[in-house]
Amino acid sequence: MTDLGLPESILACLFDLDGVISRTAAVHAAAWKQAFDAFLRERDGADFRPFTDADYAEYVDGRPRVDGVRTFLASRGVGLPLGAPDDPPGTATVHGLARRKNELFLERIRSGGVEAYEGTLRYIEAARADGLRTAVVSASANCRDVLRALDAEHLFDARVDGVVAAERHLPGKPHPDTFLAAARDLGVPPGRAAVFE
Repeated sequence: MTDLGLPESILACLFDLDGVISRTAAVHAAAWKQAFDAFLRERDGADFRPFTDADYAEYVDGRPRVDGVRTFLASRGVGLPLGAPDDPPGTATVHGLARRKNELFLERIRSGGVEAYEGTLRYIEAARADGLRTAVVSASANCRDVLRALDAEHLFDARVDGVVAAERHLPGKPHPDTFLAAARDLGVPPGRAAVFE
């Protein structure tokens, strides 16, 4: 048995994707900045204030895409109609702006690839070798694409991502619902799961 640094009561490990398994947090932040800055520059003209790293951390990081758009725009006193999930990317709606961000994110992933935290992947492999169940938890609807790009999809017994959260109507961070759902999907009481965030 490997020394994983976990209490003996732990039966499962729940891993966040961005910033824990993959180095995609910076890619997300850059795509958000590109989408928001283009929108704000066109809207505000000479009064344009760029989207910042602090904005990303405070209003967007870890939230479902639509919630991130609404929360950030509200911080700037900007209201947009919600629109529909099939609004074309860049439409002046919450969904349109969210789709534009996703389009930019996927372009960046395809052109630059994805980097993994190799130490995390080794830890996950060791946990599985010791018989622990594993799940990936992410607000990203692109979680499966990222795992495939890393050739890491096989390392997880369950996945609760933005797609699953939307299907189950689970709120994103800071609420714990996605992590609780992952523990349930693994058949493990939440108190016997370790969260890596």
